[in-house]
Amino acid sequence: MATIKRYPTASGERWEVRYRQPNGITSRKRGFTTKRAAEDWDANNKVSINSGSYVAPSKGRAKVGDLAPGWLERKKSTTEPSHSRMLESAWRVHVSPVWAGVPVSKVTTTGVKNWSAAMTGKGCSATTVLRALGVLAGILDDAVADGRVTKNRARGLDPKKREKPTKPKRKHIYLGHDEVARLADEAGEHRTLILVLAYCGIRWGEAVALRVRHCDEIRRRLLVIDNAVQLGVDHALGDPKDDEPREVPVPKFVLAELKKQMQGRGRDDLIFGDGENYLPRPKSTDGWFAGAVKRAKVETITPHSLRHTAASLSISAGANVLAVSRMLGHENPTVTLKTYADLFDADLDTVSAALDAARRKSVSKRGPKQVQTLPVNTG
Repeated sequence: MATIKRYPTASGERWEVRYRQPNGITSRKRGFTTKRAAEDWDANNKVSINSGSYVAPSKGRAKVGDLAPGWLERKKSTTEPSHSRMLESAWRVHVSPVWAGVPVSKVTTTGVKNWSAAMTGKGCSATTVLRALGVLAGILDDAVADGRVTKNRARGLDPKKREKPTKPKRKHIYLGHDEVARLADEAGEHRTLILVLAYCGIRWGEAVALRVRHCDEIRRRLLVIDNAVQLGVDHALGDPKDDEPREVPVPKFVLAELKKQMQGRGRDDLIFGDGENYLPRPKSTDGWFAGAVKRAKVETITPHSLRHTAASLSISAGANVLAVSRMLGHENPTVTLKTYADLFDADLDTVSAALDAARRKSVSKRGPKQVQTLPVNTG
C-alpha cells in the first residue's frame, strides 16, 4: 500500500509517494507539485507492478555511456571493420557528447527529436544523422533487453513528421557501351578493371580482392568471396556484403582482357594492382579515375556508378531480374527492383505490346463474327 505525503522545500510544498517494490524494498518518488500528480503516478506505478513491466529506479540510473562500450565491442566483433569504424566515429563525435552522461531512464522521445533536429540544423548530412540515431537506438535496445527501461525512446521517429531526416534519392547515371569503351581506353593500365566493374557489376572492394584463382576461365565466372575495405591507407579483408559468396558471369571480351591482365601472375596473386598489395581507391578529384572520366567526356561518375551501368546494360540485353540480382549480390530480387525501378519502365510498354499481339492472334483464330439477320415484320 503506497503512502502519499507532502513535504516542504525552498521552492514550496511538494508531494512524495512511498511504495513497495516487487522485491519488498520500500522506495519513494518525490518532486510532485500537486497531490493529484502524485496519485496519478502511483496509479500508473501499481499497474506496471501488477503487469510485470515495473523497472526498479536503480536499473534506470545506468548511463548511456556505461552501456556504449559493450555495444560497440559487440558490433566490432560481428560487423565488417569499415562499418564498426563508422559506428565508433558516430558515437565519439555525435552521440557521446550529448548522451554519455544521461541515465537511460532519462532519455526522452522529445530529447531525441530535438537532438536529431539540432544535428540537421548544424549541416550534418542525412546519412550522418541517421547513423548517430542508430547508434543511440542500438545502445538503448540493450537497456530494454536488460530491463533497465521498458521502451526505447530513440525508436519510432517518423520521417514524414520531420522527426528524423530521409536520405535523398540519388539519380543513377548509366553509361552506354560506347561510353564504357571510351572510359576504359582512357584508364590506361586500369582498362581491364573498368571493364570488369562495368560489365560484371561487382563492388570496388570485391574487384580489388580478386585473385587469379578466383577466375574460372572455362565457365567464364568470377568467384566473389572476399571484399577488401579500405581503412585510411590500409585495407581490411572481409566477406562480401550480406556475407554471401557468389559467382558472377564474365562476357567473352572481358575474359580476354582478364587473361592478359593475369599473365605472369600466380594463382594466389591479386588480379589488379601489383599482385601483392590491394589497389587503393582513386582520389575523387585528381585521381586516375576522375582523369579518365574527363578525357572520355562522359558524365561525372564514381567507380561505384559502373555497378549501376552493369545493371543497366544487363537489363537492356534481356537479362531477367533474378539473374541481375544474383550478379549484383543483392539479398533478393526485390532489392534489385527497388534500386533500379527506372530501368524497368520500358517493360510496361513490352507488356502492353505483348497483350495487343496475343489478342490479335486469338481473334484471328476465331475468324470474323457471324452477324445473325432477323426477318423483317411487314405485317
